[in-house]
Amino acid sequence: MAKQHSPRFLAIANETKARIQECTIHELKTRMDQGENVTLVDVREDSEFIAGHIPKAIHLSKGIIERDIESVVPDPNQEILLYCGGGFRSALAADNLQRMGYSNVISVDGGWRSWTEADYPIEIKG
Repeated sequence: MAKQHSPRFLAIANETKARIQECTIHELKTRMDQGENVTLVDVREDSEFIAGHIPKAIHLSKGIIERDIESVVPDPNQEILLYCGGGFRSALAADNLQRMGYSNVISVDGGWRSWTEADYPIEIKG
């Protein structure tokens, strides 16, 4: 079931989506299936990541990504794909990373919810 977001949150998230690049979960899956070494970052909360995540994802929650991204991805030109539960938090994070000088940031629209609905593989931290 999709989370019901407040109108103000949706307004800012949709405004942000106009400034960033997005891809679908299907495009991400295709790239992974072709063996591309994508830098995939899960920006959800710790508990969400532990419960399950997209294989090979790095975890940098929305609350710390701006603080820690440079130690994980020092090259501001490296492509970074971000995902969250549905695509809003990752869009906000992508916008902030762009403001920090990262030039190749992509938010995965639909995020974890769409990934699991498509029955794509997951990993559970354990």
